[in-house]
Amino acid sequence: MIGIWNARLKLNGSTVKMIFSVEVNEGYRLIVKTEPTPFFIQPMDAVVEGNQLKASGRTYSSTDPVIVSLEFEEETFSGTVTLPSTGEIQVHGVRGRGASLAAELIPLVAPYRKLDVKPRSDEDICREVDRLLTRMSIADKIGQMSQIGASDFSFGSDVKSDPPEKMVAEGKVGTILGAFDSKRVFELQKIAVEQSPHGIPLLFNADFIHGFQTIFPVPLAWACSWDMDAIKQACAITAKEASASGTMYNNAPMVDISRDPRWGRVVEGVGEDPYLGALIAKAQVEGFQGESLFDNETVIACLKHFIGYGAGEGGRDYNTVDISEGTMRNVYLPPFKAGIDAGAGSVMNSFNIYQGVPVAGNSDLLKNLLRDELGFEGILISDYGSIKEILVHGAAQDEEEASKLALNATMDIEMVTRLYYKHLPSLIDKGLVKEEQLDEAVRRILSYKYKIGIMDDPFRYVQPEKELEYHFSAANLEASRDLARKSIVLLKNDNVLPLANDGRKVALVGPFSASKDLLGPWQFSRYSIETVTVKEGIAGKGFDQYRLLVAAGCGVDREIEGGFERAIACAKEADVVILALGEDSNMSGEAASRTNIALPEVQQRLAEEIVKLGKPTALLLVNGRPLVLDWYERNVGAIVETWFLGSQAGHAIADVLFGDYNPSGRLTMSFPQHAGQVPIYYNHFNTGRPVTPKKKHVKFISKYLDCQNEPQYPFGFGLSYTTIEYSELRLDKNEITRSDELTASVTVTNAGDRAGEETVQLYIQDVHGSVVRPVKELKGFRKIRLEPGESSEVVFTITEEDLKYYLPDRSFRAESGGFRLYVGPNSRDVKEAAFKLIES
Repeated sequence: MIGIWNARLKLNGSTVKMIFSVEVNEGYRLIVKTEPTPFFIQPMDAVVEGNQLKASGRTYSSTDPVIVSLEFEEETFSGTVTLPSTGEIQVHGVRGRGASLAAELIPLVAPYRKLDVKPRSDEDICREVDRLLTRMSIADKIGQMSQIGASDFSFGSDVKSDPPEKMVAEGKVGTILGAFDSKRVFELQKIAVEQSPHGIPLLFNADFIHGFQTIFPVPLAWACSWDMDAIKQACAITAKEASASGTMYNNAPMVDISRDPRWGRVVEGVGEDPYLGALIAKAQVEGFQGESLFDNETVIACLKHFIGYGAGEGGRDYNTVDISEGTMRNVYLPPFKAGIDAGAGSVMNSFNIYQGVPVAGNSDLLKNLLRDELGFEGILISDYGSIKEILVHGAAQDEEEASKLALNATMDIEMVTRLYYKHLPSLIDKGLVKEEQLDEAVRRILSYKYKIGIMDDPFRYVQPEKELEYHFSAANLEASRDLARKSIVLLKNDNVLPLANDGRKVALVGPFSASKDLLGPWQFSRYSIETVTVKEGIAGKGFDQYRLLVAAGCGVDREIEGGFERAIACAKEADVVILALGEDSNMSGEAASRTNIALPEVQQRLAEEIVKLGKPTALLLVNGRPLVLDWYERNVGAIVETWFLGSQAGHAIADVLFGDYNPSGRLTMSFPQHAGQVPIYYNHFNTGRPVTPKKKHVKFISKYLDCQNEPQYPFGFGLSYTTIEYSELRLDKNEITRSDELTASVTVTNAGDRAGEETVQLYIQDVHGSVVRPVKELKGFRKIRLEPGESSEVVFTITEEDLKYYLPDRSFRAESGGFRLYVGPNSRDVKEAAFKLIES
């Protein structure tokens, strides 16, 4: 029974495919997937007796049990599945994944195809939108500003609503959230076009953060590649796969800067640096949106969460944010500005307050800064329930006032809740808001519906034939594997890696040794059961069961009976040990903050027992945030940070472990030595009493009694299997005027015996100004590949633009004075030179 099985059945008149994956790893495990609509069933432990399997668990959205009872033959199976929404159902199926359901949709969509649709000009769109607005009632307009879910799955508080079919037919909704399959899109779009008052098509909106069916590394991982082209390609592939299934509006990218690894959503962002964050924001927007949004293989990108969401106190999700305007503008704003400049079609507000006002109703941020100053003309969408939460925060006395604040802040679409529909008509009647404000919002929404072509061709994103071609294709999987390799960061290596494939035995120990939980949070792939495990990746290098000894040892956060004993036995027999430890995917992501950012205690105990054996040991990490690794730094020979790498994780990891790929990833978040250091980040201020080499033993300076100030691994850090050397830094001049350029150069040499890639990083410090500036700020980098013995001169050009920042008067400019320039392999180990900016 081990392997993948499928069964087709009819539920509520629709065909549903259930896929069952039976795995064995320290006990039996059952994973159940459904197509085309996901039921979000959690993985379950299973009991097997003979050819019978029984398992029980639950869905992510209900506490009612899911009960599975199956009986297997050689190529067939039968049994029952009890689900909270359907009760007990009979299933009969066969071995294998089975054919895609997408093929059944092709003849249904064919009559609705339009082949002669062309993009409209901005002028034409403006005329058509104005014409349509004159025919729409207030209720019609509010309908366009309202979003509902495609199902009853909730990402927050439960929201009471009529069935989507009824809401769409009555014109009470303009956007649908979470229709993950093309058949559902086709059904609801057909109702909108044929039954709603003006036949206006729907926007279909979902969250595909790092892949749709082919899953790529989580954003915190792919940021470590420092490879904008590869990140852009990953987003383009994601858009192609998602748009084939009918979704044309993505709740991504998340471009929040974060300095606190306790916050679970660091996994969705790209780290602590605004410069790198801005480059990656641009790459992601360009990847998702392509050359033209009229291309039905692209999607609207939504920058989230505007703004300061990553600064929640204590690293706790949805918590209070209290930051200065200087910090907001110089740290958190740059990625949003870069995304807007790249043409992002949408922005989503953050849940937090700013200057005491919830962002969802903060006109100073959303209207004055986002719209007026940054020039954003796209769709502003609320995050899940955040308009209603204005009331909960205490910034509105009732729902009506919360609705007024959000509309005044130019919020266009209310996600899922229904406050606009309930209260905007009465607010207009009372003269507290104007119908013209609705017109502005609806004009933006309808303009994008024209831009993407659905006003003229409503079903152009329902493309089942492309689903068959694109989803989980060989080319997409290879792209995922390539980016996964680039995202791996080697944190330590005392000649343990790369592993030699020379007949020696390898023990693969830990809860992630054979786990498929390598995709991370915020993914809804139907192919998750086909994720390549670390065990499978190593086996793919020619290791059989006699040379690859595998034992989980423990669960992620629980003991397994006899697990330690089996793991120790495997390690004793092996020549080298790989400890595959980490967090499961539910331990990071939204609503997954942690106070203790060490590995779970049971894994720590397992590691201690393995290390006692004295074998060469490498720690292989699977996780979604920087962790405290002080003990491992002192006790294991190598540490490999793999994050959540996606569909091809096991192959990518094996490529690095065996040296087929020389690791090149560089950290984009600092790793603390101790949780008490967080938030910790490289671009901090100096303070008036900084620690210096001469004063590090003085008492009255800014330091801890029990820990150094420095992180365990700094921003930009990462090792490879070769040795890279830097010459001294050379400047072509020591002073520049505002119209000058400064050239900085360094010679970088591969002094090792392997070819490798180096990320040469440029940092600048504004030594003194009208306000204090960080000790270093990333201002550029170059990725170079060097053969053994090869040298390359790396040149950076610095202009006044690189020295600008937001001052207290909100001007963005550079101040004359002294600067320091640093170049090196990370933010800590740098060569230094000084220069001045002078008035001409």
